[in-house]
Amino acid sequence: MTIYQFLLLFLLWVCLPHFCSPEITFRRTPVPQQRLLAAHVPRSDGKLLHRQKRGWMWNQFFLLEEYTGSDYQYVGKLHSDQDKGDGSLKYILSGDGAGTLFIIDEKTGDIHATRRIDREEKAFYTLRAQAINRRTLRPVEPESEFVIKIHDINDNEPTFPEEIYTASVPEMSVVGTSVVQVTATDADDPSYGNSARVIYSILQGQPYFSVEPETGIIRTALPNMNRENREQYQVVIQAKDMGGQMGGLSGTTTVNITLTDVNDNPPRFPQNTIHLRVLESSPVGTAIGSVKATDADTGKNAEVEYRIIDGDGTDMFDIITDKDTQEGIITVKKPLDYESRRLYTLKVEAENTHVDPRFYYLGPFKDTTIVKISLEDVDEPPVFSRPSYLFEVHEDIEVGTIIGTVMARDPDSTSSPIRFSLDRHTDLDRIFNIHSGNGSLYTSKPLDRELSQWHNLTVIAAEINNPKEMTRVAVFVRILDVNDNAPQFAVFYDTFVCENARPGQLIQTISAVDKDDPLGGQKFFFSLAAVNPNFTVQDNEDNTARILTRKNGFNRHEISTYLLPVVISDNDYPIQSSTGTLTIRVCACDSQGNMQSCSAEALLLPAGLSTGALIAILLCIIILLVIVVLFAALKRQRKKEPLILSKEDIRDNIVSYNDEGGGEEDTQAFDIGTLRNPAAIEEKKLRRDIMPETLFIPRRTPTAPDNTDVRDFINERLKEHDLDPTAPPYDSLATYAYEGNDSIAESLSSLESGTTDGDQNYDYLREWGPRFNKLAEMYGGGESDKDS
Repeated sequence: MTIYQFLLLFLLWVCLPHFCSPEITFRRTPVPQQRLLAAHVPRSDGKLLHRQKRGWMWNQFFLLEEYTGSDYQYVGKLHSDQDKGDGSLKYILSGDGAGTLFIIDEKTGDIHATRRIDREEKAFYTLRAQAINRRTLRPVEPESEFVIKIHDINDNEPTFPEEIYTASVPEMSVVGTSVVQVTATDADDPSYGNSARVIYSILQGQPYFSVEPETGIIRTALPNMNRENREQYQVVIQAKDMGGQMGGLSGTTTVNITLTDVNDNPPRFPQNTIHLRVLESSPVGTAIGSVKATDADTGKNAEVEYRIIDGDGTDMFDIITDKDTQEGIITVKKPLDYESRRLYTLKVEAENTHVDPRFYYLGPFKDTTIVKISLEDVDEPPVFSRPSYLFEVHEDIEVGTIIGTVMARDPDSTSSPIRFSLDRHTDLDRIFNIHSGNGSLYTSKPLDRELSQWHNLTVIAAEINNPKEMTRVAVFVRILDVNDNAPQFAVFYDTFVCENARPGQLIQTISAVDKDDPLGGQKFFFSLAAVNPNFTVQDNEDNTARILTRKNGFNRHEISTYLLPVVISDNDYPIQSSTGTLTIRVCACDSQGNMQSCSAEALLLPAGLSTGALIAILLCIIILLVIVVLFAALKRQRKKEPLILSKEDIRDNIVSYNDEGGGEEDTQAFDIGTLRNPAAIEEKKLRRDIMPETLFIPRRTPTAPDNTDVRDFINERLKEHDLDPTAPPYDSLATYAYEGNDSIAESLSSLESGTTDGDQNYDYLREWGPRFNKLAEMYGGGESDKDS
């Protein structure tokens, strides 16, 4: 018998009692095996107590999970060697599940499980047992701990963490290439039997893929799987416990596998020859068409680079790769000419930019095609012989002189005649003109370099048969200088000489300027127009000269101002000269030569006003007068506008007059009785903004007792209005609110005059001021007024 057989028999011997006989008798241990348990003995009395001798021994209890019987499942039996069988002992159980999951017979010590137990929920339970005297309730055995271990059965199938897996593998992979690993877990006890031993197998996906039984690694099973033929695969993997044996539980999962692309396909042109057409007038850079090579691959494996490798149009055309569309865009590289060449041929190549060396054996990853480009004729505008023209001409040439000629031709085969013209926007002064037939440019006005040294013109050439076809060209005319301007003083010189000046004294340094620009530079000469006994000119030969005195002393009372003519000439051909006059004042100076005072005429001269200044002042005065007149006219016009008063504004007003008021004839403005009786109805009130149709005959009202307060009130208002220049010319009592009774002047209105037949005396109106002159003239005539 070998050592391995011996160990196997020993393990079977140990395990068999656990399953076959759950009743375990615990015997008292021998005295040498007694141990002290100080943790179970209280020390409240201060004495050291020794542990009692233990009378039972323990082993583990084992219990199968998922019991399906109708009775309680028997676990085991507790027994003390002090139990005489007379029922004097009582067994007590405590700990995990005691009293609920596990119960004990107090008399016999039998332990039962009250329900099914799942090992996956809890693998073991720890309990404590004790035997006590039923009468005294004192323990006869110390409390001891034991374990109930749950034995596993195969009640859980393997499960995968994911229901569906996603994986990928490059196409054209070799057999056995790892794709992905799937792992299933089993909740059963891996240390007991084969319940948790999982074996993997493939249910769907053969013959393309396989799976390793022990590890769950999925691998390719066929060589050269092509993505272009099939891209997606679905593989179903099964995981089975019990080592894959019959009766084992299983679980499945799905793995979606995608073949990723590799560059195993070269680009291919769908046509061997491609025809394109382009107008000869297409500018440089114009896209005339595109070519495209198809590639079955995707992404960067399908990226293609296009190039022109041969042909007679390599200098005229170019090709650009569009990265977005993977097309080759053919563009114009140089200007085209239908008359020179009408057909071009290009050989275009398309090549993959990312080539995998593993697939070189599949052939070259490029392709070529022939592109034929035909030019189409268009009516082209004229073409000048130069892109621009530069003409130089002297400024003293005569009008009508030809300064240059521009040339243009029609590039078309018809060779239409050309008409030339000037763009007048570039020659607003019309200094130049051009011959429409031969393009000769000539002057139409005199030239002056000092006004404009350069003239930038634009010449237009248009076909006579089709004027819309035109071309412009820039013509630059440079005016060359001719010595036609005499030099002059550089600035105005305010020169003075002191009365105590000595001969040879410097009183002024002068210089000159010339509008001309000779090639050798400016050179001026200074001299006097005639011999002068008082002053002389000394040329410094650097375009400046000094003015010096020739006599001793000057007297400003005799001569206050000297005029000194100075001749300035240049050295160009023809020589130009001019005479400038210096005005030299005689002034009184101190000992250092500083001017103190000059003659009165010289001092007053600068204070005078020029003619232009006087004209400007007069214009300002005239403008101010016109503004004042317009303002007065507008103000008078506003005074003439009719006044439209509201119905509530009760005033005795005649709006048809253009002076102070309407007088007593205005009898329709309002009823004076309204002032006396505010509650009166205004049914008979007429409009006040138009002339009344009828006038009542004036009548004299009966004399009423004198009302002093009303008279004073009216006099105050009259005085205020007479002194107010802005008061309107209203003959109205609306602001007084009431007229009162017994006025000495009686009523000024004729509203009630129609009720009496007596005459009224209006002479007193002349004493009331200028505002009542009109009324006095109208009613102061007595009987004559009535007759009229």
